[in-house]
Amino acid sequence: MADSDTPRRPPLLLPDAIHHAIRPGAAVLRLETTRSREGLLDGAWWPRTRDIGTELPALISVLTGHLGPITRVGVDASAWNDLPARLVIDGQVVHLDSDPVGDDTVLITRGHNDHFALLVVPPDTTADAAREAMARAVRADNITQAAQILIATTPEPEDSAADTEA
Repeated sequence: MADSDTPRRPPLLLPDAIHHAIRPGAAVLRLETTRSREGLLDGAWWPRTRDIGTELPALISVLTGHLGPITRVGVDASAWNDLPARLVIDGQVVHLDSDPVGDDTVLITRGHNDHFALLVVPPDTTADAAREAMARAVRADNITQAAQILIATTPEPEDSAADTEA
């Protein structure tokens, strides 16, 4: 069988460029709009702050360009400052639902039943940890919950010199 006859599988890993391009405010998406979505998460988002009114419009604008109009966003109210019931983004009303999804996930709804789950990397996360968490979240074969990804990618605090001498 010639190489050209071999079926090509899409790569399961993101290009190495992900490790250089991620900065606070970035979103990394792996959007599949079919029923065969295998990964647990459809993307990852690293907001700069906990101010949803400031952070969400840029994310929704980007997603609308790929998915069409976004109708609802589900977030954990305890993770955000001053959660409104709705925002007008690019002339479109987006309803915000306070769901107990946890502060590590945001649920994006297009239409009535098409949902996309994004890992939310906390704003105070280090750049290296954020890049690693986002890369894991968007792997096509990811079956790890968002909270577990964040735990696995959070560096252990370094022991102080006083602790090591004891």
